[in-house]
Amino acid sequence: MKHLELGFVGFGLIGGSIARALKKQNEDVSVHVYSRRKNPALDEGMAEGIIDSIWYEIDERFSTCDIIFLCAPVLKNTDYLSVLKPLLKPGCILTDVGSVKGNICKKAAELGLSRQFIGGHPMAGSEKTGFENSTDILLENAYYLLTPFEETPLENLSLLKELVAKTGANCVVLSPSEHDKITAAISHVPHIIAVSLVNMVRTSDNEEQNMKAFAAGGFKDITRIASSSPQMWQDICLANSESIDYFLSHFEKQIEDFRHMIAEKDGASIQDEFHTAGDYRDSIPAKKSSVIARSYDLFINIDDRAGAIATIATILSVNGISIKNIGIIHNREYVDGVMKLELYKEDDEKKARELLIQNRYDIVDRD
Repeated sequence: MKHLELGFVGFGLIGGSIARALKKQNEDVSVHVYSRRKNPALDEGMAEGIIDSIWYEIDERFSTCDIIFLCAPVLKNTDYLSVLKPLLKPGCILTDVGSVKGNICKKAAELGLSRQFIGGHPMAGSEKTGFENSTDILLENAYYLLTPFEETPLENLSLLKELVAKTGANCVVLSPSEHDKITAAISHVPHIIAVSLVNMVRTSDNEEQNMKAFAAGGFKDITRIASSSPQMWQDICLANSESIDYFLSHFEKQIEDFRHMIAEKDGASIQDEFHTAGDYRDSIPAKKSSVIARSYDLFINIDDRAGAIATIATILSVNGISIKNIGIIHNREYVDGVMKLELYKEDDEKKARELLIQNRYDIVDRD
């Protein structure tokens, strides 16, 4: 692959992880970052050699870029199209990393950029944001979706696919409409449902907040994704409103059907719903990277005795494993494992599991 000049408009978790992965592979690339303001984390990126230059204006310097990644919020990315259009050199590939494709692809077509713009969506992430939390392995084995136009030159698509492969991601080509339907169903609507569940409990709780006190365990697990950036999810809901509305209507129908089955005491239908849902969920690959960021958790059955938690923490610490969070699950109506360990990386989870099993701890597997 020839030397590539890469421009990044916005440089947070995803953009930083793309650059780190390429630099780790010793790819012949130069990384130029546009930032609206000074950021000490970007200066550290320069010192590390991840960033080659930081630009505080969008100007003619972008005309040197072979590929430009739009890594701002989804609505802001659309605004940058018209700003960058007069600066693009012939053959420059303009792409984005947002989770909604219909709106930005439509705008690109209106601006006459259908030969240069290729929508992109790395299906990876974290509850943490910013370049300081980027890693060179974030995209490994994740799906990276591309949504080219019919007019997209084959050589442009091939080059971007080759670059994506260098990050360790698996490239898949879709149409913008198919992309937005998929992400609405498996990511956007689940986030909205999680938020709605949390707010249902919040507004239904009593003054003593008993619901909140008992909400650990299953409830907290299924609503984990509600703790996401409000600004980011406002933009996603507005940008992908049509697909989200379609699947919310479908979900409302599912809920109404359940209400009817319960009101009619139709036990056979209720059981069938749980049975078919369980079979389908069990068929979903457990370890594949997805649009909903994974948490790396271990559940452990331990004795209620002094020093039990400290012993586990010591075992992991002396073996170089950092614990992100630790908790005791009091409500175990639907879960096994009284102790929950949250770890930072998949490798840490695997290593911690092996160490604890070696030390005769009972690890509870939960899919």
